[in-house]
Amino acid sequence: MSDAEFRVQFAGPLVSFQDAGRRGHMRFGVPASGPMDRLAYRAALAALGAAADATVIEVSMGGLQLECVSGRLSLALAGGDFQIEIGGTKLSGWTVFEIEAGQRLSIRPGKQGSWAYLAFAGDLQAERWLGHAATHSTSGFGGGQLQTGQRLRVENAQLREDRHGQIVLPELRNMADPMRVVMGPQDRCFTDAILSSYRQEEFRLTDAYDRMGVRLSGPELTLSEALSIPSEPITRGSVQVSGDGVATVLLADHQTTGGYPKIATILGCDTDRLTQLRAGDALRFQPVSAEEAVAISRSYAAALDAYLAEIGEPKGTLAQRLMRENLISGYELSAETNDAAESGGSARK
Repeated sequence: MSDAEFRVQFAGPLVSFQDAGRRGHMRFGVPASGPMDRLAYRAALAALGAAADATVIEVSMGGLQLECVSGRLSLALAGGDFQIEIGGTKLSGWTVFEIEAGQRLSIRPGKQGSWAYLAFAGDLQAERWLGHAATHSTSGFGGGQLQTGQRLRVENAQLREDRHGQIVLPELRNMADPMRVVMGPQDRCFTDAILSSYRQEEFRLTDAYDRMGVRLSGPELTLSEALSIPSEPITRGSVQVSGDGVATVLLADHQTTGGYPKIATILGCDTDRLTQLRAGDALRFQPVSAEEAVAISRSYAAALDAYLAEIGEPKGTLAQRLMRENLISGYELSAETNDAAESGGSARK
């Protein structure tokens, strides 16, 4: 093993270091942060055979360009439909590949998806805060956002040829499915007509979108009466409604308390899917009961574990893969050839 070094040639807005997130600090006003799309983050690490909470680079639609200054190692990219170019070769996302000194890596967004995760076979070094490299975008605490000219170091860099190749895409989510929500806790503050609109009509993401949350356009969710509630704890996936009737979905870097009424909360397994939508994309909400939400979440967790175990299995080196394919296994003789061979004669095709 040896170290590898990269130079950041370009980093778009909100390209940052992230790990699994710093949980357990919300009571002190500290959000967990971590990846916007937790499924894609875990998939990139699993496919690479890395630790499940390792530090990665979260790539926004602004894109990222790196130059490998020294070393040779394997990388993985998963998330939205992002495109890779390395040493003049173009690859699609959801893949494990290698890079070596002198090569340049470019990651750009494709036709859909807002976030991608670049994982390293080795220990990507980043500043930690409260024990985690996860970056809180508004304060900058954690590893921070990447800057042009910055140097990145990967300790214990490894080449994992037995994992190179495409990553099987998850069948756990359909981007067109509605976002499942548990209504409340302040749905009582809206009229039946407003609640009906929320359940049945279409919303769209606006360009007011960052790691804290995204504002939605759609039916106006006016309150049934003037409301002033004390600030209370809020969570990722909360759909809060401001005084102008506009809904905002809170995401990875959401504030820990708030005084706006929350009409519903999106299930955790669906917030990851929501983060990959882009401004202008449509979505609908589908209310489920608390009991149904628990069952859905448990089923999703089991399916996710099975998927990660599947893609976490090494594919084997190139030589091993060729052997498995059994490319040369002898000649297949025709019936005539068999007859001739058995009679001591010969046959030609």
